[in-house]
Amino acid sequence: MAAATSELRVDQLPSDPLLHVLSYLGFRDLVHCSYVSRRLNELSKHNPLWKSLCSKHWLVSDVDRLQSGVSWFCLFKQYYRDLGRYIQYYPVLKRAWEQLKSFLQQKCPRMIASLKEGATEVELNDIEAQIGCRLPDDYRCSYRIHNGQKLVIPGLMGSMSLSNHYRSEVLLDVETAAGGFQQRKGMRRCLPLTFCFHTGLSQYMALEPAEGRRMFESFYPCPDQTAQDPSAIDMFITGSCFLEWFTTYVQNVVTGEYPIIRDQIFRYVHDKSCVATTGDITVSVSTSFLPELSSVHPPHFFFTYRIRIEMSSNASPEAACQLDSRYWKITTSDGNVEEVQGPGVVGEFPVMTPGKVHEYSSCTTFSTLSEYMEGHYTFHRLANKEEVFHVAIPRFHMVCPPFREPVVRTQ
Repeated sequence: MAAATSELRVDQLPSDPLLHVLSYLGFRDLVHCSYVSRRLNELSKHNPLWKSLCSKHWLVSDVDRLQSGVSWFCLFKQYYRDLGRYIQYYPVLKRAWEQLKSFLQQKCPRMIASLKEGATEVELNDIEAQIGCRLPDDYRCSYRIHNGQKLVIPGLMGSMSLSNHYRSEVLLDVETAAGGFQQRKGMRRCLPLTFCFHTGLSQYMALEPAEGRRMFESFYPCPDQTAQDPSAIDMFITGSCFLEWFTTYVQNVVTGEYPIIRDQIFRYVHDKSCVATTGDITVSVSTSFLPELSSVHPPHFFFTYRIRIEMSSNASPEAACQLDSRYWKITTSDGNVEEVQGPGVVGEFPVMTPGKVHEYSSCTTFSTLSEYMEGHYTFHRLANKEEVFHVAIPRFHMVCPPFREPVVRTQ
């Protein structure tokens, strides 16, 4: 009877079930358990427990552990001493960087050489002292992994090219970014994230919630061309924080959402529904907003679109044809409709044969917050010029990104 009523302490369980229980604990709870009893102290240092935690928080492999020459428990402590303040961000950002580098190695190898080694804690602390502002931990964490890139072209953060316009954004290293830290009215406490040599365009991050900005959000500044006050700066919002801004971009790159053209990343976005097939010919469309050619006041929104025309490789040779003309129907968000038609596409009259792909870019501007375009191409058969037919261009929407107006105007 006495044996039946005696209490069973958790640390008296056999080792295997007790280790199984401990495997559900986070690193902090595991450390706390080590102070409960001598037996729990020994079991809480069990190597497989810390191997799992090293993999989860620091993405450390068996090779990394062997090269370190220490136990998994000691290796976790080493990483935590160095990067512990970033533990909630590190695995996400480290994985994003590794995915990006793996992709670049295959698709844009010359960009790999432009990446800089990570900054140190001392260097980041010195930058904070220099600008008199705290850097967010997710930004610091990413810059511990890679301190941006060298000031070269192409830029890591994407390119855009039209017939007479080119942009390529470099991810700035923290020292160069600090040199561009803004204290002027309208842009106070803003740190540049990117820079384009050709346009002077930068994306910025707000380090303080000043002048109507939210803390740590990223944006493209857009001067109000109608205001007398030069501090009237509108904002095209690009992210709510550095982590979201960077990982969203990486995801678009590594999943192929952004096309690679001539060894550069182009920030065209393709809506999966923007595809139309007519007979043997498929037309798909992707679009991109250009903030450097746009403004909120006056409302002027500039988009470029990239069209891919492809003839199925299974088409018969007799299906070969040539594009003669285009027809567009353009509808703005206020209901206005405009129709445009003309010969060829950007001065070309492509011939389509089985398996042939023709791509081209064009652009449009509008003064409403959104518009959509749709239409068709007119083709004739090469074997019979009298045989004329239309190929549908799918409807595609262009929507102005989120923007915020400056405090000086809203007041």
